[in-house]
Amino acid sequence: MASVPISPSYLLFFFLLLSPAFSLQQASKSRKERAGSGEAGSSGGGGESSLAAAVVPQLDCSGRWIHIRRLPARFNLDLLTNCSEYDLFYDFCPYLSNHGLGPKTHNRSHSWYRTDPFLLELIFHRRMLEYPCLTQDPNQAAAVYLPYYAAIDSLRYLYGPEVNNSMDHGLELFEFLQENDGWIWGRNSGSDHFLVLARPAWDFSQPPDLDPPIWGTSFLELPEFYNLTALVVEERLWPWQEQAIPYLTSFHPPNAELLDSWINRVEASRRTTLMLFAGGGGVSAQPNIRRSIRNECENTSDTFESNGGWYYYSKVCDIVDCANGKCEHDPILYMRPMLQSTFCLQPPGDTPTRRSTFDAIIAGCIPVFFEDQSARTQYRWHLPEEAYGEFAVHIPKEDVVYNGMKILDVLMGISRARVRRMRQKVIELIPRVVYRKHGSSSSVGWKGQKDALDIAIDGALEKIRSRIKGEEAEVGVEDLSSM
Repeated sequence: MASVPISPSYLLFFFLLLSPAFSLQQASKSRKERAGSGEAGSSGGGGESSLAAAVVPQLDCSGRWIHIRRLPARFNLDLLTNCSEYDLFYDFCPYLSNHGLGPKTHNRSHSWYRTDPFLLELIFHRRMLEYPCLTQDPNQAAAVYLPYYAAIDSLRYLYGPEVNNSMDHGLELFEFLQENDGWIWGRNSGSDHFLVLARPAWDFSQPPDLDPPIWGTSFLELPEFYNLTALVVEERLWPWQEQAIPYLTSFHPPNAELLDSWINRVEASRRTTLMLFAGGGGVSAQPNIRRSIRNECENTSDTFESNGGWYYYSKVCDIVDCANGKCEHDPILYMRPMLQSTFCLQPPGDTPTRRSTFDAIIAGCIPVFFEDQSARTQYRWHLPEEAYGEFAVHIPKEDVVYNGMKILDVLMGISRARVRRMRQKVIELIPRVVYRKHGSSSSVGWKGQKDALDIAIDGALEKIRSRIKGEEAEVGVEDLSSM
């Protein structure tokens, strides 16, 4: 797709959206819609969905007010003008349309877009402007949102002229926060601030004093930001301030009718393939889980015997080759095969997590993981860890790669009744991992169901609340000990 230049009028519109007055006007409009519709706190009356999705309660902003910090455009919108500047990174200009959702997959589509997962920061920012409990008064706010596009800004350190200064990533932002209304940051040393990072935390975790530098920037390793809550697409195991939230997919329904229509299609889809792998890799000579998957797929017959009798599939194992990013912006290539598959294999790649996990859930395809860090220990807010066995299969990758375990044998050992129950659980998760389209209020447009962003905001508020409460308790203990 040819590069699309960023027009001044396009940026002007985004500057309008950044206005606090506009944001509060949108929030007020959202509250009035809820009051007028009578839908707040309900699932839509007689049209109640059967999904076991979270439901937005009666609007109560106490303890939920959020202040969006005004940042100069150099920290967000200006960064979008560099969308084609880096030769070693792909041109993402074509995917900035529709406020970051990207072009529609076809002209008549209302829910499907060629979304670039790298633009989560932009989409999150656009949706935050519609949050119903915004306040211009930082003193009233339970949390402060920083609309900083850190992943996009990181490109100049990863691929651009400042590659040797990656330890400086974030210092300019911190300087601004200190010098402009510094009391907002200083009152809790940043503990009540949060932002979104559209890359794995590992990409921001280079030790500042490392010489020579390795891949990544030092944003999350700077002491200045130790108290900041970072919502990332993949977290590390140890830092308390990181929390993983779902990758962007290409599905962004604006209302409950389109969401339910898709779910009905997923439920009715005929599963003619037992297991599917959509991805690249696995072609090297070195033993690894992706190579084992490819080998097993290529040497499996399409007819086999299971513990419940003979099953017949058009395909026992299918592979959608997504090497070299060919599936990145074309959901048609992998969604149809996922709709036709019972299990979707989710092997780790460069890092443990995959966007494909959430594509599979949207297709009602039961995810098969090969290490806990791929999802179980990552997305606790969105994919309940205690219920993992109800919607996912876990097969240790070491058993497959080194001990000769066959993935097919494990999946055949799952009864048809359990498969049906697992698929239903997966389908119930769909609203929780989808980022709905901007412009649809949560209680009116989605009949009260919470989407991935709603759940992320709830989690961030609770995380910040717990953090500040813990700090206040520590201060209290110190005061008592000094008496």
